[in-house]
Amino acid sequence: MAKRCYVYILANPYSRVLYVGMTCNLELRLGAHKMHLIEGFTSKYNVTRLVYLEEHDGPRSAIEREKQIKKYRREKKIALIEGLNPEWKDLSAEDQG
Repeated sequence: MAKRCYVYILANPYSRVLYVGMTCNLELRLGAHKMHLIEGFTSKYNVTRLVYLEEHDGPRSAIEREKQIKKYRREKKIALIEGLNPEWKDLSAEDQG
């Protein structure tokens, strides 16, 4: 059975800053971003809202996809987000009720 991994895009509260990441433990990674436990870009710019998510069968395909999305221009990342989440809702908040 393949390990599920995820490619995600986070945004700051004003949707001006985007961050593309990959993880095989989504709950742990999102918690770390939201609590600012990961020093650097996401903490500095308060990038904590999950606005896009893809599931992959294993880390290899997730890493390849993450690299592909990171190369996208901002406009293409926005189109990707709006295709799944046109209102830019925090998808992690929906899981919590």
